Amino acid sequence: MFFIPQRVLVCKYLVLLTKKVVLLRTKLLYFFYLIFLMISSSVFGQNVSLYRQFNGRYDFTFVGNTLNPLENSYQPVPTILTSSSATLSLNSGDVIENAYLYWAGSGTGDFNVKLNNVDIVPDRTFSIIQTSSGLPHFSAFSDVTSLVQSSGNGTYTLSDLDLTSLIAEYYNNRTNFGGWALIVVYKNNALPLNQLNIYDGLQAVPNEINILLDNLNVIDNQDAKIGFLAWEGDENIRVSENLFINSALIGNPPLNPANNAFNGTNSITNSSQLYNMDLDIYNVENNIRIGDTEATIRLTSGQDFVMINAIVTKFNSQLPDATVSIDDYTLDCNVREIPVTFTVYNLDSTNPLPANTNISIYAGDQLVGTNTTPAILGIGESVTLTQTITLPPGIPNTFTLQIIVDENGAVTELLETNNEDFQIINLMVSPSFNNIPEVEACNLGLEPVYFDFSAYEEAVTTTSFQTVTFYENLSDATLGINNIVNTTNYYSASLPKEIFVRIEDRNCFAITSFFLKLKNCPPIVYNAVSANGDGMNDTFHIEGLRDVFVNFKLYVYNRWGKEVWQGDNSTPEWDGYIKDGIGSKQAPDGTYFYILYLNDPDYPDALNGYLYLNH
Repeated sequence: MFFIPQRVLVCKYLVLLTKKVVLLRTKLLYFFYLIFLMISSSVFGQNVSLYRQFNGRYDFTFVGNTLNPLENSYQPVPTILTSSSATLSLNSGDVIENAYLYWAGSGTGDFNVKLNNVDIVPDRTFSIIQTSSGLPHFSAFSDVTSLVQSSGNGTYTLSDLDLTSLIAEYYNNRTNFGGWALIVVYKNNALPLNQLNIYDGLQAVPNEINILLDNLNVIDNQDAKIGFLAWEGDENIRVSENLFINSALIGNPPLNPANNAFNGTNSITNSSQLYNMDLDIYNVENNIRIGDTEATIRLTSGQDFVMINAIVTKFNSQLPDATVSIDDYTLDCNVREIPVTFTVYNLDSTNPLPANTNISIYAGDQLVGTNTTPAILGIGESVTLTQTITLPPGIPNTFTLQIIVDENGAVTELLETNNEDFQIINLMVSPSFNNIPEVEACNLGLEPVYFDFSAYEEAVTTTSFQTVTFYENLSDATLGINNIVNTTNYYSASLPKEIFVRIEDRNCFAITSFFLKLKNCPPIVYNAVSANGDGMNDTFHIEGLRDVFVNFKLYVYNRWGKEVWQGDNSTPEWDGYIKDGIGSKQAPDGTYFYILYLNDPDYPDALNGYLYLNH
């Protein structure tokens, strides 16, 4: 009756005696594994943290099996299986929501396995090194929801998990193991409203690990439970092996004694032959308090190498969870009234959200609008609202639009830190521009006048992002249609003419204008007259005079101040003949003087000068 304990004792002493040999043999493996870890994961494993949360009428169960035919401390020769099976047995009314497969073992990992002959590859992997031996261990995860939903209750077989080449090496350290587990989340309308959290990672003892389970919201601790997926626990190694929840030692005897929490057991099947892995569920009604938002798991072990891979918690939590999203908003040029569309949700909840839950709308830190939910929002429901907000003058053109639901905390929720959404808003305002003067052209009398204002395309802008177009009327400029194409040679039958300028940037436009005007430019006097009939300079010609200054008077005098000719817009140009009212005679060659009265408000003073006549 004492044979087995003595054998265990001998095995443990052999491990100690051969420790140096084992370490030498594993140095090379450890070196290559360090290279692997630099690529794939941390040497010290991955901290257990929240993976997924479910709120509603949910519960969970474990399904899985070991690949060890015996606990590794009792194997006469190192042996491991490549497949094993377990049975899923859900009750009537249980509907599978999600199913997650974990598999683990010695070494750096076998990541190509089969579940019911379906090829499985991991979505995520975990790895860790046993510090006392330097040996690596692995775990893998795959979401197999579709497969389990289609298969339902029945036998599940994991196969092609082949660790046989490593077992002899790990047997020397008695950490040769392999196994798999399904975490199955199911829904049943007969269940109370619960909050179910799945945490995973890969952390190990000895000597102690502390895991913080956050994102909890305990409203009622009745039927509160916590489940563990752990690897490599040994039934007969119970040196200071204790599990604490919120500093309280827990156990589930006789299956899980308080001093041997991870001992190769399955709480679902009540089996104690789940060699070197554990699927254990504990009732923690007395360890969790109403109002708790987190729990602390502490595992100690003086000798046994235990790895925690996943933790599942289920607490009764009948609360709504109000969230909000800004869906859309409409901006118009120079308009400070903004229609905003937003949606209030009650998605990850376990209770309806009451009607008239308050909604606050802020522009920056200034309240600019309020609203309420118009009706009760059931679990998973939402409502979309549209509200026009008016921005006060002090709100800048760029501001943060923020919408908060249940800002005053009138509704107790599952999570009080997810009640808002925000959006940076850049108002559309007319672009700045440079003022441009009117364009003046010289009056050509009866001849048409053409204008060139092409340079204004660049002159009016203030940034390189602006584009400029020209229009003949304000309506076309506002609509951006029928723009003037030819700005270098533009003709208008009526003057003065207002030209409208549209300046656009990336989101808005501005309109300015300028006038096209005619002006009577100073006439140009050609003061050489060659009255010889050769067709060149035969008359006293003044360019820009006739049909421009229509009321002009022109007088020509000889050097002694005697008038020799006078004319106006109705008389021909002076051809070198003296007009005496009786007849005419040719004026002698020489220098003459003129006085020109333009009779124009812009030119009140007479123009005078000389001219030279020859024949």
